[in-house]
Amino acid sequence: MAELSLYDYQNEAIEELRKGFANGKRAQVLVSPTGSGKTEMAIALMAATAAKGNKTAMLLDRIVLCNQTSARLDRYGLDHGVYQADHWRNRPYEKIQVCSAQTMEALGVMPDVTLLIIDECHTIRTKTAAYIKSNLKLKVIGLTATPFTKGMGKIYDNVVSTVTTKQLVAREVLVPLRVFIAKEIDMEGAKKSGGEWTNSEATARGKKITGDVVAEWIKVTHKIFNRPRKTLVFCSGTEHGVDLARKFQEQGYNFIATSHKDPDEWRKEILREFAEPDSKIHGLIATDLYTKGLDIPDVMIGVSARPFSKSFSSHVQQMGRITRGNPGSDKSFAVWLDHSGNYLRFKDDWDEVYHNGVDELDDGKEKTKTEPTEFEKEAAKCPKCHALWAKGSDACYNCGFVREKQNMVYSVNGILTELQAPVIVKCDWDKQEFWSAMVWNMQHKGWKQGRAAKLFKDRFSEYQAPDLKNIPVKPSARIDLFAKNNLIAWQIKQKYLREHGR
Repeated sequence: MAELSLYDYQNEAIEELRKGFANGKRAQVLVSPTGSGKTEMAIALMAATAAKGNKTAMLLDRIVLCNQTSARLDRYGLDHGVYQADHWRNRPYEKIQVCSAQTMEALGVMPDVTLLIIDECHTIRTKTAAYIKSNLKLKVIGLTATPFTKGMGKIYDNVVSTVTTKQLVAREVLVPLRVFIAKEIDMEGAKKSGGEWTNSEATARGKKITGDVVAEWIKVTHKIFNRPRKTLVFCSGTEHGVDLARKFQEQGYNFIATSHKDPDEWRKEILREFAEPDSKIHGLIATDLYTKGLDIPDVMIGVSARPFSKSFSSHVQQMGRITRGNPGSDKSFAVWLDHSGNYLRFKDDWDEVYHNGVDELDDGKEKTKTEPTEFEKEAAKCPKCHALWAKGSDACYNCGFVREKQNMVYSVNGILTELQAPVIVKCDWDKQEFWSAMVWNMQHKGWKQGRAAKLFKDRFSEYQAPDLKNIPVKPSARIDLFAKNNLIAWQIKQKYLREHGR
């Protein structure tokens, strides 16, 4: 039996929620990145509620997630029931209940509890929303990493967020992504429904680059890892998934396509096998089954082959499936192969969420995005290996290719036009990120404190501030390049002083 132990940011979130209830907030949203431990926070809240003699329930988006949450409660030795008539753990008398939204809606009832916790609350269900609004004494906590659905502000009256993705990467709770901009599914002129490309259109067009998806995966996994590594593939539809699985299998790799049409027991068995450390399954393929709730931390590669026109939430959720840390393993990063165009399509929104988190609802991110131009797509990737080009860097973090800063000139309809901005756009440096890189160099490269402090001063014209934390983070390519150039400059200066007797 494991002990339920929370990180400081998790305890802080729980305390903020309690303050919210004390201040009259009735329905609150806990926003925290995928992989930050929202389930653990929910379990701690339910355990505290049950300890006071009150009933509580966690409402999940899918029936399959009920068993996953029940197993997590078992891990911590917490008595509970699963609200399904034919479930072996149907114990309505328990203070803690696990329910699926589908089951409750089918029964036409909702759990009679003091505290209701709603997982993936950005998926707004009409009956659940009505239940919240009509039960004024009910306390509600919604859990999500992506609170961008229009209408959430009409249901929830407070947002609690205590940690960002960037901070969790720095703490090694999550791992950073190495992104590759691969051959993209062409969605020009494709039909849309509700502002989003239809599955049928995405499937038909996705099948045209199936061979490229397989070839890119083989190249990257062997170049980076020297062997196949566990992979999730987000495909455009059922037929596309079957086509991908067949092509992978033809190349000797065991990829399995799954969909909502498959029997529940078969899907459970596939997931159980895939979760094993020595699984014989190289990859799972599905359209949206694994976008939410999947928790298999040793997945190393994600393949995005389902284009989204506006669903920023789905894009973030999918990336979150592979960024979970896996303590005790060799997982220090994860690889994202983007065949959908989603990474560049949502890049500005993702950069904002990654660095600053979310502290409001209905902020308008779920809108159809303007497509990047072909020039912007080419400028965003390394011309040699197609890795995402790090903003502000002169060198590719993946292959080391150096690209000179220059004004790009191109011709449109016979008119010569100069782009005023260079390909490499200068951006601000983050002091904590830089100092964390210095701490890493001291721990792993044997740097002295003085060298690290001097390099920090050379970059920021001041010494390390006392509020910066000594959290080691492997230096980015641009910090390594800055350190290298700084050292070369110092060596040239020393040579000059020696030659001139100074």
